[in-house]
Amino acid sequence: MAPPPVAPAFLFAGALGAGAAITWLALRYARRRGLLDQPGERRSHSVATPRGGGLSIAIVMVAVLLAMGWWYPALRPVLQAGALGLVLVATVGWIDDHRPLSAKLRLMVHAIAAVLLAGAAWLSGYGPLVAAIAFVAVLVLVNVWNFMDGIDGLAASQAAIAGAGYALLAGAGSPAGLFALALAGACLGFLPFNFPRARIFMGDVGSGSLGQGLALLLVLAMAEGGDQVAPAGWPLLMLPLAAFLVDASLTLGRRILRREAWWEPHVQHAYQVWSRRLGRHAPVTVAYAFWSMAGMALMLVMNRTPGTFIIASAVTLGWCLVSGAGWLALQRTPQEGKGRTQYK
Repeated sequence: MAPPPVAPAFLFAGALGAGAAITWLALRYARRRGLLDQPGERRSHSVATPRGGGLSIAIVMVAVLLAMGWWYPALRPVLQAGALGLVLVATVGWIDDHRPLSAKLRLMVHAIAAVLLAGAAWLSGYGPLVAAIAFVAVLVLVNVWNFMDGIDGLAASQAAIAGAGYALLAGAGSPAGLFALALAGACLGFLPFNFPRARIFMGDVGSGSLGQGLALLLVLAMAEGGDQVAPAGWPLLMLPLAAFLVDASLTLGRRILRREAWWEPHVQHAYQVWSRRLGRHAPVTVAYAFWSMAGMALMLVMNRTPGTFIIASAVTLGWCLVSGAGWLALQRTPQEGKGRTQYK
């Protein structure tokens, strides 16, 4: 792969600056339009707070993907499909931030974005495995990031850590590394407005866009990571995402088993239970960050250790089981909240 036409550090700095500037504009817009998330028993905040700040992250990612399409013609179909899917997911999220849309409509748009990315991966010759992972990753990560965007700084910090990990894994000068740096930079530009105390929330426009962006990043890391990414070790790519995947999956599974209306709003995720117990968001966000950074470190170490698909899968499964044990421990509280998931 040819050297990138722009220095990775410059791209990262540009994404960070643009993310901060557009978030500031989004904050002014939300205040002027009265676009506020109101507190309630199914929310984890106590003050009416503007939403929609994640528009900045979506804009930065789309701009970088369009530029990368010119830089890397061989990757253009996948990059353009990812950008188009991102626009679709961000648009339906932006509209939903202004007025609620039906769950079926949003899920349909997410499915279209998934088909676009999977189809582009298939037609580009990446094989059925990458195409299947692309389809599943879009549907899962778009919704998981929405499920888990419930306390100050959590969704953006987790995405930034995953982006940093994938950049280190694939190499900052690779296509996957460049996009990972842009994603991480946009998140870090947004974070000062959202942590340690949120002045603006990400909104569905941001959480959905991050899920789509991370799904595309998985495809790029698997298909275009070069020698830096061990082909047999692709399950290791799940390690930086494990905290979110485990919390969202176990909480949703429990609600389904209890025959609860799992699609309705709730506050039963482990991070929500923990933040209620502490009465603060920041310690929970920081703890999740340390856990995901540990998963990122394990991914990098294991990727450089000779192994097989079975070993990589066993390591990933073991990490998820440990994360699940943490979920169980955090759920042991006298009082449990009731429900918010993505499809509110």
